[in-house]
Amino acid sequence: MKRLKERWNITSNWQLFVIFVVFAITGSTAAKFAGPMTSWVGITREMGWLLYWTTRIVIIFPLYQVLLVLFGWLFGEYTFFWEFEKKMLRGMKLGFLIGSK
Repeated sequence: MKRLKERWNITSNWQLFVIFVVFAITGSTAAKFAGPMTSWVGITREMGWLLYWTTRIVIIFPLYQVLLVLFGWLFGEYTFFWEFEKKMLRGMKLGFLIGSK
């Protein structure tokens, strides 16, 4: 845990716990919303696993990004999650979405 706290530049076990809770809630919420959203756009499992899962992942990805910052803000860790989000998008070469250089 010490290495993780140093890597993320956080100071307390409580802060680490809150960050883990936010990641858990965000992942669960994004996965839960992806099913109805996939149906809403008219994609079903019967159309084939490749189309279904590709669509589902395309839906989950931006939803997860938004929810991560939102839940981070609700739990008082907005700064951590906003910086985490920017670093993740830059690492995926999508920094242009947030105006990063």
